[in-house]
Amino acid sequence: MLTAAEQRIDVSQFILAIDQGTTSTRAILFRPDGSIVRSAALPLAQHYPADGWVEHDAEEIWQATLGVVREVLAGTALGDVAAIGITNQRETSVLWDRKTGAPLHRAIVWQDRRTADLCAKLAAAGLGPMVQSRTGLLLDPYFSGTKLAWLLDHVPGARARAEKGELAFGTIDSWLIFKLTGGKVHATDATNASRTMLYNIVTGAWDGELLKALNVPASVLPEVRDSAADFGMTEAKHFGAPLRIGGVAGDQQAAALGQACLAPGLMKATYGTGCFALTNVGRKAVQSQNRLLGTVAYRLGGESTYALEGSIFMAGATIQWLRDGLKLFANASESEAMAKKADPRSGVILVPAFVGLGAPYWDPHARGAIMGLTRDSGPNEIVRAGLESVAFQTRDLIEAMAADMKAAGLSAPAALRIDGGMVANAWFCQTLADLIGLAVERPFVTETTSFGAAALAGLSSGVFASPDAFAKSWRLERRFEPTINASQRDERYARWKDAVRRVMSAS
Repeated sequence: MLTAAEQRIDVSQFILAIDQGTTSTRAILFRPDGSIVRSAALPLAQHYPADGWVEHDAEEIWQATLGVVREVLAGTALGDVAAIGITNQRETSVLWDRKTGAPLHRAIVWQDRRTADLCAKLAAAGLGPMVQSRTGLLLDPYFSGTKLAWLLDHVPGARARAEKGELAFGTIDSWLIFKLTGGKVHATDATNASRTMLYNIVTGAWDGELLKALNVPASVLPEVRDSAADFGMTEAKHFGAPLRIGGVAGDQQAAALGQACLAPGLMKATYGTGCFALTNVGRKAVQSQNRLLGTVAYRLGGESTYALEGSIFMAGATIQWLRDGLKLFANASESEAMAKKADPRSGVILVPAFVGLGAPYWDPHARGAIMGLTRDSGPNEIVRAGLESVAFQTRDLIEAMAADMKAAGLSAPAALRIDGGMVANAWFCQTLADLIGLAVERPFVTETTSFGAAALAGLSSGVFASPDAFAKSWRLERRFEPTINASQRDERYARWKDAVRRVMSAS
């Protein structure tokens, strides 16, 4: 029950969210009730300089951020904007010159696998258990720490300059904060820090032993702050007047906040380029025994709330590949109709391991495959298999989460709250419910990632008196209940597991 103070929300104030994602840079101006005043977006170019390598142009990200923010603020009285919240693709890594603000190299994207050999070397040296116990993470190229080590070792002169204090490292949130404040603030929040493989989520600080193991000088790292905190003022020249940056969270943690996952056992999955499922586990970190990640869900008032997370590298990106790679349709929205037309008896399985497999497999060398093709198989069956692959991978995550939570004395999630671009596809949502065996809840406001960042900014600026005050904006739009029985579900899942084993054994 909300108190009278918590129910009072200043509806005259707006909150601006910057949502810097893998394929686009967006800005959304929110009212405190979660409704959208105005939004703008620009696409982000992807660069693939080698097999398994993925890069972004950090300067392009910065210029796009300026562009979309200026567009949504046009005609708005800046005094009505309470604060800015930033959410970002998390593990994507930038190294830049502190004096000039110029990046030394393209940003290395979270999907990038170039440090697989370094991770294997660290694992062989026995660092895996220490990494997991301190960071909640597994030794994998996904995380930022080995990306930073690669930049320091491969950009000419970078290591020497870093040791002199001339360089700054950060994930995209830190990069944008530094640029927006004119270099006055080099900071990140605990959620983004918890994805670097350098941050101890138990002590709440950068870990000296991990820095030494990766040969990373502490001087390049940002200050770690609460998720709702003062991250400085933007320079007046950017938008016409200084604006306060009051909230920061990695995209998946922001989405969990936007989905009001504020109590243990509440779970959300965001279906964007990848799929990321987070379950709130409360004030004590849970170390996974099933190859999931322990992470900071958010940090408020100096106290962390933790989550278990499972990461799928290819969700919406699988649909993009069906569209752009195989040319099976012109618009992603066509995939729903094609899946409905597919033969439901088809045994086609698509394993989208284009950049390896994420949780709970963590095989960076696995590659994609389509199995079960017959002369009757066609584009409809392949599209259906692509959509089903995302649901099957979600079940992989949910089974691992249920086992970890049971071991920790917590109740497994009873439902799955969903968001992201793919959830507009009702066929996918129903198939997801069928294949995971849980109710799937789709909210009215599906811009949960952006709203989560806005909510943090509103919390630090006084628009919201407490997290419960912004959580009340969550409203259910549609609930999808499972329509097949357990034996049917398990039979289909067994075919998926067999296909995954084949891909991994061939890698």
